[in-house]
Amino acid sequence: MNKTIEIQVTKSVVSKLPETDFDNLTFGYTLSDHLFVADFAQGEWHNPRIEPYAPLTLNPANATLHYGQSVFEGLKAYKNEAGEVLVFRPDANLRRLNESAKRMCIPEVPEELFMEGLARLLEVDRDWVPSKAGCSLYIRPFIFATDDFLGIRPSQKYKFMILTSPVGHYYSKPVAVKVETHYSRAIEGGTGFAKAAGNYAGSLFPALAGQKQGYDQLLWTDGKTHQYIEESGTMNVMFVINGVLVTAPTTTGTILKGITRDSVLTLAKEMDMPVEERFLPVAELQESLENGTLQEAFGTGTAATVAHIRLIHVNGKDFELPQKPADAFSNRVLQKLDAIKYGKEEDLRGWVYRY
Repeated sequence: MNKTIEIQVTKSVVSKLPETDFDNLTFGYTLSDHLFVADFAQGEWHNPRIEPYAPLTLNPANATLHYGQSVFEGLKAYKNEAGEVLVFRPDANLRRLNESAKRMCIPEVPEELFMEGLARLLEVDRDWVPSKAGCSLYIRPFIFATDDFLGIRPSQKYKFMILTSPVGHYYSKPVAVKVETHYSRAIEGGTGFAKAAGNYAGSLFPALAGQKQGYDQLLWTDGKTHQYIEESGTMNVMFVINGVLVTAPTTTGTILKGITRDSVLTLAKEMDMPVEERFLPVAELQESLENGTLQEAFGTGTAATVAHIRLIHVNGKDFELPQKPADAFSNRVLQKLDAIKYGKEEDLRGWVYRY
């Protein structure tokens, strides 16, 4: 990559690598040695740098603490057999980050700042990318307001940061989900399409209630009628009904435009899998569970990749899904995705960036 911006690098004096157990990685708990940081003030981004990972010092009047002006992204880096670091579709994450930022009155991040900052950070923390099969380096870019002002208005100052974390599988086994028909995740005209911090805060209470009942995640329904499936708590959701892949469209602005979702749909069409992007009625979902025409259900997302669903709770009833054969679509598309991400299959779509 041609360097167009100067990035100052201050390396950590003592690395945490020697004390890190790469055979037992719990998602999100282990953080790498360094951060990429840039500041926004007086209408422009400046002072891009790599710093040792350390706690932040915030003024109690910080705007984000009071008004939640914050957005984030999630993507992953992998190591191939030659030791190269591969990142899956970072350009798509940049576009979505800026779509979220625009909705939350946050300044957009220039492409060169995002891409070169990510490249430099991966260069410095290259040894943090796991080599073990099934593991990866989770990458979390985020932006938050830094004004120290209690008035309600868009902040005039922001901080853009990228942190990384070596991770294993987000879900270690197939999940049980509950169709949520009381609480709402998003409504048209809201922020459902954005990866805004507040979206996730608002979902915690109903998700926790579902977990106490024995369900790993919720299947959110539309905020107006609660009659149509939208997405799950940490992922987009897909169903195979009578041999057709069904998933909700992202045209209403209530559903996150998942990059893994888009990748799965692209591969599905190449694999001659019939696809319908439509809102699945809860009644149709229940009927397909009762008559056995629902063959597969799974979530898609950066953290989860493809997460198999083993049980769906709807209208007071638990429905166990049939065991998936090895050649089930969800298994085949997961294998194909992993082959591309780990460099075992030629990337014909320009999805993989090599560092």
